[in-house]
Amino acid sequence: MILSIESSCDDSSIAITEIETKKLIFHKKISQELQHSIYGGVVPELAARLHVEALPKILEECKEYFPKLKAIAVTNAPGLSVTLMEGVTMAKALSISLNLPLIAVNHLKGHIFSLFIEKEEIFPTTILLVSGGHTQIIEANSFDNMKILATTIDDSFGESFDKVAKMLGLGYPGGPIVQEKGLKGDENRFDFPVPLRQSPNIEFSYSGLKNAVRIQIEKLEKEEISEQDICDICASFEKTAVAHIMQKVKKLFKTKSSKHFAIVGGASANIRLRSAIEEFCKTKEMTLFLSELKYCSDNAAMIGRVALEQYKAKDFTTAKDIDVKTRLKEF
Repeated sequence: MILSIESSCDDSSIAITEIETKKLIFHKKISQELQHSIYGGVVPELAARLHVEALPKILEECKEYFPKLKAIAVTNAPGLSVTLMEGVTMAKALSISLNLPLIAVNHLKGHIFSLFIEKEEIFPTTILLVSGGHTQIIEANSFDNMKILATTIDDSFGESFDKVAKMLGLGYPGGPIVQEKGLKGDENRFDFPVPLRQSPNIEFSYSGLKNAVRIQIEKLEKEEISEQDICDICASFEKTAVAHIMQKVKKLFKTKSSKHFAIVGGASANIRLRSAIEEFCKTKEMTLFLSELKYCSDNAAMIGRVALEQYKAKDFTTAKDIDVKTRLKEF
């Protein structure tokens, strides 16, 4: 079995995955959403301290599996440096004390392999990765052959939801809250501009849309912003945010084709985005793959699934050589 650790942001998670069967033997996650909600976003130093408390508690539940472990896997990039370090420090200690090889896992590959937890992988697949830190389209031909086709030039899809929620005083994480408010709103009340509408480039940007929402909120606050105003802003923003992604996805598929398409990442749980992609895939006769909702956000199960591939390839590192990286430019 492989023990995997995830601490790239504000979720403390450990999983045990059986190597031969790919079966998820154990998986637990402790979320920090409640502690960060009062700040309207993740506070890195607080997140790191909470990992120090949570990870050992989860590890205590895994001790019965220690005799069967063949490797220790851990997310080492990308993510927040102070939170990544907590997981890596635990992984180093386990690797040394149990005399087991160490596997350093790319967190973004983890999101891709969230599609294949307890399953065989399916490649080639074109993948839309949407999370709090990333908005990318990836051409995944195999485990070792993945290429970024498009990325954001500023804010990410998920981050923009968090920022809008913060501007409206709705709490954190913003995605589920904005979606819930939007269901009660008029999506056509505010005509927010679709980012990069005229640009021929296949890339994403959410800073301008976020600013347009801010300006509208300030106008409404000159009087008194009502609950219906908030719901209408959320609905109009969500409609535009998804329209931006769909415009670029459609532009991409004018020049390429694919049998398979997938959405991964924490923000892939967005219902409007899932529905829009599903309809688009039908028009292109593409098979759509979606992660189970419980595996959309950060978790150690997806890290363990990546680790299975690296274990087979003997792609190991050492406690001395492993480091953490906040960003990765390629796979």
